[in-house]
Amino acid sequence: MTFDRHAPETSTATGLPAGPRLSAWASALAAFLLGMVLTAWLAHSEMRRAQQEARRLFEQETAQVADAIGGQLAQCGHLIRSFQLLFLASDDVTQEEYTRAYENMVSSAALHVSLQALAYTERRRLPDGDHYITTMFVPREGNEAIAGLDVTTQPGNLQALLRSRDTDQVAMSEPFRLRQPGPGGERANGIILRLPVYAQGRKPAARQARAEAIVGSIGASFRIADLIESALPGAPARLADIRVEDTTGGTANVLYARTFAGRAAGAGHAVRLDFGGRTWRVVAHARQQVSSTWQWVLWTGTLVSALLAALAWSLVSTRERAIALGISMASRFRASEERFRTLNELLPSLVVLARKDDGAIVYRNAAARRRLAARFASAGLQDLLDAPVLERMASDTHTPAAIHDQTAGEQPLQSLEVELEGIDGQRFWASLLISSIEIDGEPMWLLVANDISEQRQLTQRLSYQASHDSLTRLYNRREFEAKAQALLGAEGSGQGALLFIDLDQFKLINDTSGHAAGDELLVQLAATMGDKLRPGDVLGRLGGDEFGVLLQGVPSPEAALLAAERLRRSIEEFSFSWQQRSYSISASIGVVMLAHADSLKQLFAHADAACYQAKEAGRNRVHLYAHDDVAISSRLGEMEWAHRIRDAIRDGRLLLDYQELRPLQPNAGQGAHIEVLLRLRDEDGAIVPPGAFLPAAERYGLMPLIDRWVVENTLGNLDRLHPDGARLATCAINLSGASLEDDALFDRIEALVGLYGINPSRLVFEITETVAVRNFEASRALIARLRALGCRVALDDFGAGMSSFGYLKNLALDMLKIDGSFVQAMASDRMSHSIIRAVTEIGHQQGLLVVAEWVSSPELLALLAPLGVDYAQGFALHQPQRAVFQRDADD
Repeated sequence: MTFDRHAPETSTATGLPAGPRLSAWASALAAFLLGMVLTAWLAHSEMRRAQQEARRLFEQETAQVADAIGGQLAQCGHLIRSFQLLFLASDDVTQEEYTRAYENMVSSAALHVSLQALAYTERRRLPDGDHYITTMFVPREGNEAIAGLDVTTQPGNLQALLRSRDTDQVAMSEPFRLRQPGPGGERANGIILRLPVYAQGRKPAARQARAEAIVGSIGASFRIADLIESALPGAPARLADIRVEDTTGGTANVLYARTFAGRAAGAGHAVRLDFGGRTWRVVAHARQQVSSTWQWVLWTGTLVSALLAALAWSLVSTRERAIALGISMASRFRASEERFRTLNELLPSLVVLARKDDGAIVYRNAAARRRLAARFASAGLQDLLDAPVLERMASDTHTPAAIHDQTAGEQPLQSLEVELEGIDGQRFWASLLISSIEIDGEPMWLLVANDISEQRQLTQRLSYQASHDSLTRLYNRREFEAKAQALLGAEGSGQGALLFIDLDQFKLINDTSGHAAGDELLVQLAATMGDKLRPGDVLGRLGGDEFGVLLQGVPSPEAALLAAERLRRSIEEFSFSWQQRSYSISASIGVVMLAHADSLKQLFAHADAACYQAKEAGRNRVHLYAHDDVAISSRLGEMEWAHRIRDAIRDGRLLLDYQELRPLQPNAGQGAHIEVLLRLRDEDGAIVPPGAFLPAAERYGLMPLIDRWVVENTLGNLDRLHPDGARLATCAINLSGASLEDDALFDRIEALVGLYGINPSRLVFEITETVAVRNFEASRALIARLRALGCRVALDDFGAGMSSFGYLKNLALDMLKIDGSFVQAMASDRMSHSIIRAVTEIGHQQGLLVVAEWVSSPELLALLAPLGVDYAQGFALHQPQRAVFQRDADD
């Protein structure tokens, strides 16, 4: 057998010449390598895309956690702001009112978990500066440790208080360990949010004015771990760990840290939170995610590359290759669309997509299907939304943006609050955002709604509570004054009147049947008075047993008096039954025409004065204000003094003078004996004697406040009252009748004695004979407590009340001060001389020191010593002088 050595080589498998066979293999290899390069790039791109998507979702989840924490802080801020409204509505909030407001306002379960205490601290001006003492707090249980807490002992807490004082904004303290134990019994790290409470009736604008006007501060303490824990999701999908830091001032202080399931991978992500003047940072690391999509792409690309090689080898048509590529792209598009739909389905917001031309709804996400009525599935926007909203949408001129156009973005119409029908047929309020978009060339409406029903209900409830009395459901004083102000400023305001109603002897019912009976009486009387008024009239409770009525369209004083008389009769005819007992009640009513007042303050002052005159005239009657009424003018003068006294206390214009008592007998001991005397510096700097302002203070119940001021400043500066300093023997302080039953005053005296280390025997508390006889049991109880503490007690102005000497046996006294009227007359009146001798002898028999007051001449001094009087006091011996500590401050 022979072979042609020049014949071309052939493949036994294909029968192709060697050259073409090599070229085919080269083409197939080139196609395969090209396909693999493309596959590797696609796999790498897919892996990068998956990593970026995972990173984006991780950062989004971290931001959501930070937003949730911020939302918790915002809720805490709303809570404390609500309590600030309580103090704006009333300048004398009691612990009971404070607790009731807490129970009404704190409804969030998250706040219940983390809230430790909601406390009110009172500003107190002491010689060493301002102190802020915790006087009220809720809940009481578990927070006993902060009772009486001085905030100035906690620098971080005080710093937040001062920031809130200067800005009238919520201020957050730096984290610190709370004094009171948490639910587990251990003291946890916490923060305090603070808001100031300013003096009633003032709204300071400047920082310095705020610093002067602040009377207290509201503070809400929260356990940091519980606060943050309540904001975290139960099982984060993409978080491996989370850490919350306080970075205020540049130093990171870890507040909370937690590790979840899974291993951390990649760099962490931080989100900054600014709240209450401090900066927090939420730091998280992503959980390691294993994505197989890029592997699928790699294997698929390898297969496609092999197919391309085969196609190149077999010269498969371009059409089949294009079909394979189209199938691959369609699969990716469907996956992308599915991811978009899945994201919308997971959103808690209600998402609705409708065509613009006919309003037909073409898509609702899961939240919308669960929340909206089922009939909207086949309905249109005209059934879902009200006509005004549809009209605003019809007038929209925005050009729709293609949903795939990333540069154009969506065109939001605006955010609206609308009512929607729920799946149960009940309507609910939602915040609705409407956007005009375009999908595949078709204009669409995109509606995103969030349920705000609970928020609106809370707002309405808080608004109602801020404007209505919680007992009678009538307008409270704040809202009533607002309506009166509006009526005063309205056109034709002269055609109206204000009725000021004060119930007579209401305290009797409270004392005999309890406060529950008094409260029920007020509720029933409110309903009775409301039935007697016209639809346009306004009835409100001004406080305690006082009510107000605004009569609109009253043409004359006679008509106003007729309406007032009708109300008076209805109250007089009302019979109140309580626990098988019946009570009758009456009221004194002051009437003032709106035309007779230029301001709200003047209107209420005239009405109060008229009501007072009705009571002075015998109660159960109506009195009309008139410009020429002399009695009312006197009453208004006293009311003006009451305001001036409050301003003087607030502005620090009360003064203390002292007058020395001189011994008349030998062996009187060492050291000076003084009595502190009250003075007032008016707005122009002139000194006002007590006789000019104390009657108004007694009439308007300001004496307990004045007594407390005198006690605080006397005991706080006992060694700085007199030049003798610490060698001062005794200091006498007068107590008014209004303070006899004030247990808190004695408790304060006891606390101050301990605080300043005072020997109580240096203190002499004076009670006038008239007050002691009028309030005998209360006087005896207070005297016993003071003497048990170690203080001395003097009966002042003895003889002025024409009392029996028998009272001296029943009162445990240390000193007797003879009324000055007898001392002044003893030189010319033998009876006065005899009375002084008798009082001195009886006082000595009882073991009492005897003091003669009003000694105005040496002649009287010479008459007193032989009678055995121990001490004398008067201008002939010593002219009153300013207390040393106030004299130094003036200098």
